[in-house]
Amino acid sequence: MTTIISSLTLLFLLLAFSTHIFGLPANWFIIAILALWDWLAPDSTLSLNTLLIFAGMAFAGECIEFWLQAIGAQKYGASRSGNWGAILGAIAGALLGAPFLFGLGALAGAIGGAYLGCLGIELLNKRPLAEAKQAAWGAMVGKVLGMAVKIGIGIFFLVQTVDLLF
Repeated sequence: MTTIISSLTLLFLLLAFSTHIFGLPANWFIIAILALWDWLAPDSTLSLNTLLIFAGMAFAGECIEFWLQAIGAQKYGASRSGNWGAILGAIAGALLGAPFLFGLGALAGAIGGAYLGCLGIELLNKRPLAEAKQAAWGAMVGKVLGMAVKIGIGIFFLVQTVDLLF
């Protein structure tokens, strides 16, 4: 019975990980599935410390994503308001892009939204187009790097949990 529960858990973990593509909080889904597995599996070796470490890493991943986007925008000359425009644009872009390409549009929407959000705010701040485009580019690159960090943390979770499951 434990092998069946572990196999199903692994399947759900992989499905949860794939939600990174849709801009959803995949790492938090992974943690929730692991907590449920720990509760259901009679011979689970998952400790509360492991779950807390994973939660800390997931939180750090979210912070790093926003930080990299902010640093990228700042490095390329974005103002504080332009950076906030990039953050809000990424969220709006992910939401607006979600219905397209079977949900894959959320990823492109988040990246494009970071660019357009920063660009729009910088242009509203009366910055020259070339400077606004440069700042928006930095916000977009930072968003991509931040997403890569979060996906990397999710891969780490999967690798660590395979050993725990079987």
